[in-house]
Amino acid sequence: MRKYYSIEEAVSHVQSGNRVFVQGAAMTPQRLVTALCKRYKELSAVELVHLHTEGKALYTEEPYQSSFKVNSCFVGSNVRDIVNKGTGDYIPIFLSEVHLLFKRGILPLDIAFIQVSPPDKHGYCSLGTSVDITLSALKYAKKVIAEINPQVPRTHGDGIIHIKNIDVCVAIDEPIYRQPLIALDETSKKIGKYVAELIDDGATLQMGIGAIPNAVLEQLVNHKNLGIHTEMFSDGVLPLIEKGIITGNEKVIKNEKIVTSFAVGSQKLYDFLDDNPIVHFKEAAYTNDASIIRKNPRATAINSAIEIDITGQVCADTIGTYQYSGVGGQLDFMRGASLSEQGKAIMAMPSITKSGLSKIVPTLKHGANVTTTRAHIHYIATENGVVNLFGKNLHQRAKALLQIAHPSVQEDLEKAIWERFK
Repeated sequence: MRKYYSIEEAVSHVQSGNRVFVQGAAMTPQRLVTALCKRYKELSAVELVHLHTEGKALYTEEPYQSSFKVNSCFVGSNVRDIVNKGTGDYIPIFLSEVHLLFKRGILPLDIAFIQVSPPDKHGYCSLGTSVDITLSALKYAKKVIAEINPQVPRTHGDGIIHIKNIDVCVAIDEPIYRQPLIALDETSKKIGKYVAELIDDGATLQMGIGAIPNAVLEQLVNHKNLGIHTEMFSDGVLPLIEKGIITGNEKVIKNEKIVTSFAVGSQKLYDFLDDNPIVHFKEAAYTNDASIIRKNPRATAINSAIEIDITGQVCADTIGTYQYSGVGGQLDFMRGASLSEQGKAIMAMPSITKSGLSKIVPTLKHGANVTTTRAHIHYIATENGVVNLFGKNLHQRAKALLQIAHPSVQEDLEKAIWERFK
């Protein structure tokens, strides 16, 4: 039975009114997406569902956007504009629950676009570096269309699909998306030092991608027996693995394994992941399940925020009413870590924005969303220090946060605290 088709033949299966799932992060099937967009004159009301995707989102641009609509479960930079203009949309949802949209038929899928490795001798293809919600999408999509790319790393874990379960294959051969390394500024380094001091030997870490996670990881060279159970990671873990600092041998769940749902980084990272049994790629429904996260002792979640008010309410996904990112997995891990034996939930951020605005504020901006509630917040770190809000009343929280705010705003913050709490 014929499996391989031209890219034009592959995207011809999409019809007007279809809902199409697009695999995300570094595995975004750009060739399929681009070819689909070229059919814009003959298509209408095609809905694209995904987490954040990397690279260009051609369907957000003219003249294509008239035929396609984004309905995203996370807002990346390439769809941010269209979501906020109202010609695209965003579904607020925990990453741990996105799979339920497909399972329960809330978002029935007509087509799934994915990118995979060539089949092995047994006929199995690897989903590479992005398993997250893709496995669930494949289970419930009516038709699966895949780019078959020999440059996709063959990763271990649950991210496999047999070639018989792929309806249409397109052969390509090109590098997957690579994330540029981020240079660390002095503020990030200071925050990294404070956070690293909170991390115990034997801790199981969750962190994201960016300057602060990398700064924290850079400060862990004297730690021992660290583990990783996270929704995502990047190059920052590689030196710690090479030095034997990340071993995972004190983990309860997947002992001695690095557990993640996706990874984005350099070619060096992808080479490390290729056919490496140390790393287990799992569904986000597993990695972000708080009941699983809490089973690892000393689970330590490191997340960030756009702004935090003086009671500890965290906004991490909007700037006022402007949808900047998404709920994602922050609360999944903040809750899971706080319930873990000797676990720590840490929020780390600069005290001030690049434009000079305080990130510790009397009240969140008008229209801003609470991503993580004040009841979930324990440790908060800025370049000015660390406070633990757990068990503190409202007045005590405000006074503690004042101490780690930027010096340029402390006087105004103190006035706001007085006006509110007398």
